[in-house]
Amino acid sequence: HYFIQSNLRIMSVEIALSILSLPIAVILMFLVIWNIISFDELKTDYKNPIDLCNSLNPLVIPEYTIQGFASLCYLYYVQYFGIVIMVPLTLYHIYRYLRRPRMSVLGIYDPTAVMNGDEMDRNKREGFIKLAIYLFNFFAGLLWMILSVSH
Repeated sequence: HYFIQSNLRIMSVEIALSILSLPIAVILMFLVIWNIISFDELKTDYKNPIDLCNSLNPLVIPEYTIQGFASLCYLYYVQYFGIVIMVPLTLYHIYRYLRRPRMSVLGIYDPTAVMNGDEMDRNKREGFIKLAIYLFNFFAGLLWMILSVSH
């Protein structure tokens, strides 16, 4: 009797987490798409570096926090696809934040550095890679939800 109750509780938590993973992935994709569009606007001179940094730096900590929360959920509930994809990205985010330029505001983008062509290309490439990871995470979460509900 206890085993069945415990198993049902674990299953309901797994269903709730699989459902929660979808809006998390959508939010993360939105943040990354905003990032990619902002760097494209900088490249085409629709936006200046100060405006770019003022609009993107406040979004860095929420993105990293949401993504880190998703990684912790995957670790806690031992979801291997999430662990393999999201934990290395969390470690990269920690590395990237620790190596950020010295600034008075939270964030990783420095207005004096973002106009550098190599830096701009690296940030756009990073955005596309993260978008691919979050897209994969969305579809894997959708599959996880379908499988957890069907069992």
